[in-house]
Amino acid sequence: MPERGNMRLMLRSRYLTRDANGRNVWQTSVERRTVPAAQTALLLCDVWDRHWSRGAQERLEAMIPRMSRVTSHLRERGVQIIHAPSDTMDFYRETAAFRRMAAVPVIEPPPPADHPDPPLPINDSDGGSDTGEPTWHLAWSRQHPGIEVDDRRDGVSDDGRTIYRFLRHRGLTQLLIMGVHTNMCVLHRSFGIKQMVRWGVQTALIRDLTDTMYNPAMPPYVAHEEGTRLVVEFIEKFWCPTILSSDLL
Repeated sequence: MPERGNMRLMLRSRYLTRDANGRNVWQTSVERRTVPAAQTALLLCDVWDRHWSRGAQERLEAMIPRMSRVTSHLRERGVQIIHAPSDTMDFYRETAAFRRMAAVPVIEPPPPADHPDPPLPINDSDGGSDTGEPTWHLAWSRQHPGIEVDDRRDGVSDDGRTIYRFLRHRGLTQLLIMGVHTNMCVLHRSFGIKQMVRWGVQTALIRDLTDTMYNPAMPPYVAHEEGTRLVVEFIEKFWCPTILSSDLL
């Protein structure tokens, strides 16, 4: 069984500075932070069973085994697992995992803090699919079955305020996020990075267990993987640090 106790996180951020010639440059910094497993939550953002974009579905399928391994490992270490597959709560409404979160006493979040919010480095205005689907549609009905929802210990919700008060009620001070898609749901959901950071939640993205909705036919006209890298670096610059799943395992 994995060891409980403290977890050592290698948190990568980027900051703007000047080099020896006085030119503006982005530098990488790594903070080593030790956090108690019992005060940490892992949130799975929109890890759905199906997606309207074939490219998005295929890339998620490739990550599912690693996501499952990380989820199981952290659960056994005492980390609180929160599943947030948006638009699928009817599937979970009668489960203990859903009721566990819904029953938490109301704790109002603070007023959202002001935070710089520059534009993304990629253009996703076409919906971001790289496999030619004609239009968006709601294809998902539950979380991907390749990742277990442990009804005895986990939580399920797609509501940011519910998740916030669950974190505070349980004394969970460090939030780790993995899932899809980095430039959309992971950043913008009511439980996503932007909202949690504005509410003062210490947040980190697992950067190798996420993917973008980005079509290389759109600016900045780079490979899909490069588009994901650009969005991850954008998050490191402006929103929160990132970590690798290997650090957690």
